[in-house]
Amino acid sequence: MARTMSAQPVTHAIDRWQQARPLTAVPCAVAKKFIDDGASRLAALIAYWSFFSIFPLLLAFASILGFLLEGNPDFQKDVLDSTVVQIPVIGAQLSRDVTSLKGSGVALAIGIVGAVWAGLGVTLAIGNALDTVWAVRRIDRPDYVHARLRGVAILIVIGTAQVLTTVVVTLARNGTIQPPVAGAASFAGSTAIDFVVFLTAFRVLTAAHVTVVQLLPGTVLATISWLGLQTLGGLYVEHVVAQANDTYGTFAAVLGLLSWLWLAAQLSLAAAEVNVVLAQRLWPRSLFGGLATADERALRTAAEAEQRDPRQHIAVSFDPAAEPRAQAQQER
Repeated sequence: MARTMSAQPVTHAIDRWQQARPLTAVPCAVAKKFIDDGASRLAALIAYWSFFSIFPLLLAFASILGFLLEGNPDFQKDVLDSTVVQIPVIGAQLSRDVTSLKGSGVALAIGIVGAVWAGLGVTLAIGNALDTVWAVRRIDRPDYVHARLRGVAILIVIGTAQVLTTVVVTLARNGTIQPPVAGAASFAGSTAIDFVVFLTAFRVLTAAHVTVVQLLPGTVLATISWLGLQTLGGLYVEHVVAQANDTYGTFAAVLGLLSWLWLAAQLSLAAAEVNVVLAQRLWPRSLFGGLATADERALRTAAEAEQRDPRQHIAVSFDPAAEPRAQAQQER
């Protein structure tokens, strides 16, 4: 009892200290909301669907490029190479193995539609995660058709971005852009396109009513994280996969890709949580004991997000006299 009582002033002092300044209050609020939303579980689902969506989407992308760029096979290969290089661990194998669908016009169209449909799993998982993060009421979330239309829209944006990235890199490589600035222009162009892709995904794949300005902080963080993950994936291939034998190398590649996708999803959702915390002023939060105003607001919106029918009404109230369960158990 005495030990618990002596620990309380320390925890309360830590809480007051982190709440008093935005530099600590915002990260603590983001971390707490990340945990409250079960974002780690949502990220695992995104990584799972990403793993099974990569191959059908690449097949569809290669087939569409083969149709649109039939007279320019070199540029077609450049676009595919610039796409798969962003997938670490297995990018080198994919650059050799990815081929387009073949057949008549009708058969080709059916094959592309089927491949895109199979690859929409990851967009649905991301949309569900973003709606959870923004506490969008279930009644307001997109239906079966609209959710998939949003997924197709973001896939079109990503495909267009890959083509634009290849154009920038090609201009830098063939000397159209002067050598002193070619490398910087290539990096800046690729980074800007990644930024636009994240911004579009954060906006299109959620039913929340958000503005572009509200999405900027998280988009910047997600873009920086993506660039860091590219480097991390390259180091993993260089120091683990490249030095492994055939059998172990296969397992290392699969586990490495899954781990990379999981980490990418975690960081992307953390970036999305930053947007929510800043836009909805969900800080400062209390880490120990009592509920701050931002805690009550976050808990209220999370409960109201479970509304599934217009006839359903959810009312949330808080009892200031009630003790948190963990604290009450400690004092007993």
